[in-house]
Amino acid sequence: MAHPPKPLSAEYFDGWYADQSAMPAVAEMMNRHTGFPPGTRAGVVPADAIPELAEELRLRPGSTLLDLACGRGAYGLLAAKQGGALLIGVDFSAQALAEAREQAARMGVSSASFRVGELTATGLPDASVDAVLCTDAIQFPDEPAIAYEEIRRVLKPGGRIALTCWEPFDRADERLSPRLRRANLAAGLRQAGFTDVEVQDRPSWLACEHALWEEATALDPGDDPALWSLHQEAVRSLQWAALLRRVLAVATNP
Repeated sequence: MAHPPKPLSAEYFDGWYADQSAMPAVAEMMNRHTGFPPGTRAGVVPADAIPELAEELRLRPGSTLLDLACGRGAYGLLAAKQGGALLIGVDFSAQALAEAREQAARMGVSSASFRVGELTATGLPDASVDAVLCTDAIQFPDEPAIAYEEIRRVLKPGGRIALTCWEPFDRADERLSPRLRRANLAAGLRQAGFTDVEVQDRPSWLACEHALWEEATALDPGDDPALWSLHQEAVRSLQWAALLRRVLAVATNP
């Protein structure tokens, strides 16, 4: 997934989420492709991934799930709801967290809390959660190893992690951004000390988002900033489409 060549700051994402919230056309288009109910604010991982994520995380009633870089919270909320787990959502965007709280209320998930934090510094105590979910964000930190170490720090022994991301077929391919070229989930997890590491291709997820990008590339965004942002992202992403594989990585904290 391509991202704008500008600082990936909290302020940038605050504006990005605010634009999308003000103009619902983007969410409507995304939900049509990803299979989420109308009104849901999620990313490009499709809705049919939720049962698999909940199963891989081994969620059970009373367990605590951390949704790291949660954005507007849809994936963590739905996985926690399916598994009967408590949810802590962490993100550095105050706008995203405000929308996550609204979404939790709409979904009827009362056992969810959201707080400001970073991928590399959650602010949570050691060994405080049973599972960690991070969708399409592990590539963002300038030093990914610190994020993997932080995840292991907050995860209880025996706890599970599930990461979704993109990985390059060729890490030397300079057509890709440096962030995507260095994405290597198996290496990151193993270096941080995780065991039972599995990285699995998910071509059906890739096909879903490619269909979204194709529609978004063809549309006229007019003066809608959210549609314009989606259109630009779609153009970049389709240029890279054949260079990336879509992956789900799971592992255990020993």
